[in-house]
Amino acid sequence: MRRRDFLKASAAVGLAASGAPAVLAQDRGKRYRTALIGAGWWGTNILNEAMASRKCKIVALCDIDQGQLQKAASDVEQLSGDRPRHYADFREMLAWERPDICIVATPDHWHPLAMIEAVRQGAHVYVEKPISHTILEGRAMLAAARAADRTVQVGTHRRVSPHCAAARDFIRSGKAGKIGMVRCFVFYGGGPERPSPNSDPPPGLDWDFWCGPAPLRPFNHRIHPKGFRVFLDYANGQIGDWGIHWLDQVRWVMDLKHPRTVFSAGGRTIKGTAINDGREQTSDAPDHQAAVFQFDEGFTVTWEHRYFAGNNAEKTDPQQPVGCYFYGTEGTVHVGWLDGMTFYPADPNKPTFHQDAQLHLPDQQNIRELFADFLDAIENRRRPIADIEEGHLSTNMALLAMLSLKLGRSVNWDGQRYQCAGDSEADALLSRGYRGPWKYPMS
Repeated sequence: MRRRDFLKASAAVGLAASGAPAVLAQDRGKRYRTALIGAGWWGTNILNEAMASRKCKIVALCDIDQGQLQKAASDVEQLSGDRPRHYADFREMLAWERPDICIVATPDHWHPLAMIEAVRQGAHVYVEKPISHTILEGRAMLAAARAADRTVQVGTHRRVSPHCAAARDFIRSGKAGKIGMVRCFVFYGGGPERPSPNSDPPPGLDWDFWCGPAPLRPFNHRIHPKGFRVFLDYANGQIGDWGIHWLDQVRWVMDLKHPRTVFSAGGRTIKGTAINDGREQTSDAPDHQAAVFQFDEGFTVTWEHRYFAGNNAEKTDPQQPVGCYFYGTEGTVHVGWLDGMTFYPADPNKPTFHQDAQLHLPDQQNIRELFADFLDAIENRRRPIADIEEGHLSTNMALLAMLSLKLGRSVNWDGQRYQCAGDSEADALLSRGYRGPWKYPMS
């Protein structure tokens, strides 16, 4: 049977089945057949940790950019000796290979379709954050993972960073007192944005497939590679990138689920009006944004980001001002990135408490620990620390902030019913139409 025929037959069976078969044996010494969808910079970072675990055999790589695909394949062979097969279409790869594990590291707008198809084909999935571009996509992803009984880990790796775990233990022990609010922030420098000319896609890049279910913009080097996060057709700006990490930290530490009211404001005061006139483009994400999340009992979380005025006044580390401040009756806990965590007591006579970050090169992260937790969760049939439901709830916070920004007003969120109470205009933004032959996933 040819691959194309096999694809059609397998897809039909996969869509008809109510759940995927259990593909992993109980042998703890097994090497899991592993595939990667999205072979760019970040996808290969995750893949490197999969190979370093010595529990994964890399059998397939998928990317619509042949340049990225070839480089990733060469690196895999050099590092592990594996010779993975190459694919341009993730559906064909999943149907033909039926991997035990699939890593989904595409741009954000592709996460839902790729993850859902992977669990339907029997794979356990490590999917990058944010899990989805819209809220109802995330609900469909969670439903698919549970229906297939597959382990799905989300790439919110700060849940396993030692200094973040130490901060969580410190706060939960009561040493910071009662926490009244949390402020999350990321501030970087920048200035006005000049439009860049559009061009033909480079050889080996299927631009129509790259855009996929999202709107088809003219190709521009500002979008691919790496730049997609500040184009709202494909991502949700800084709050959809960095914001997920810090909002997830707050939920994890404080044991929160759904905010009840969300308000956000921002714009492009410095970068200027977004341009997409067919000849040239700028990004269109806000260059600054503030969001307020109100939870039950009056607990408040705020988010701030800026792409300008990157001065030394607000830096928590010589390289960057990022993180979150937990404000308690006994003092303030700062949880950062490169600078670890620090407790500043309200009583000036008491000493500060600090724990350094313990991060891994080359990108100063803790993907290694998160992937190890993923493998252990598969082997022991438990929920991973960054389970798909947790990733969904944290993603929703960012998406609700973007929804409020688009509307220019606050929204009241009913997280149990997936509705903005009495607000049909807001509810219409919980999903979006898909382009061409692609079908929006339904739960």
